[in-house]
Amino acid sequence: MAINKIILFYAFAPVADPTAVRLWQLALAEKYGLTGRVIVAPSGINATLGGRLEDLKQYVKTTRQYPGFGSMDVKWSQGSGADFPRLSVKVKPELVAFGAPEEVVVDRHGVVNGGQHLEPEEVNSLVDELGDDVVFFDGRNAFEAHIGRFEGAVVPDTQTTHDFVRELESGKYDHLKDKHIVSYCTGGVRCEILSVLMKNRGFENVYQIKGGIVRYGEKFGTTGLWKGPLYVFDKRMVHHFDGETLTLGRCCVCEAPTERFLNCADPGCKRLRLYCDEHVAVAQSTVCTDCSERTQDVTYLKSH
Repeated sequence: MAINKIILFYAFAPVADPTAVRLWQLALAEKYGLTGRVIVAPSGINATLGGRLEDLKQYVKTTRQYPGFGSMDVKWSQGSGADFPRLSVKVKPELVAFGAPEEVVVDRHGVVNGGQHLEPEEVNSLVDELGDDVVFFDGRNAFEAHIGRFEGAVVPDTQTTHDFVRELESGKYDHLKDKHIVSYCTGGVRCEILSVLMKNRGFENVYQIKGGIVRYGEKFGTTGLWKGPLYVFDKRMVHHFDGETLTLGRCCVCEAPTERFLNCADPGCKRLRLYCDEHVAVAQSTVCTDCSERTQDVTYLKSH
């Protein structure tokens, strides 16, 4: 019986010809029957793929032969290629769309001037040593934190990663600039960039969790400083590290505990909201606030 898995990885390294790497990655993933997403940029590669264990191993072995990709940290989790609708391999100007490609400089060792990497055990030690002087800073889209986050974390008002620069420059976090900031995200790739953006804007002591929430959760489950499940960008949507996970999410209708994300009723909108079992029908017939306001604006313009 074939064993199926999902892998998550990234590598920051100079890529001289992203188009050539894209074609190579596409052919390689197709050869092994993998599905998921691969992004290639001048600064490296970022991927989440599913398939048979033996095929994924061969894919990883080959990908690591590219200069600079050899030390990439591959996270393995339960799942399969069926958790992704198709295979997508694209070239983009950034591995993560922060809208600041000019701020990210990479060499063969990775990102230049990023945050200090902390192993999961070192995260706990830093908190034990410095206490309230340590601040966890969520590097994900705000909705992801609705179901899981580090205790006491700062969760910026972000719908997409494009919002982070605006948030950092808004002044609302300036009081944290002399704190010890531990940035975190799913697998670590977003914080590689976020930590650079923060340091460039005067945050002095910036760290990032090596391997992200995934590695921390593998080490401590929910017995450490992380609480709740992890949002993931595939058909699973929610990943539990252990059987003791607290349900932090609350239904947007009745505040009942839930982990169920459902899309806005507008088929063109990808906004996710939390609903309990009793209010699934509401989700299927209700648009989100943004869509409602947009409809009102259009109606107003047509009437004037």
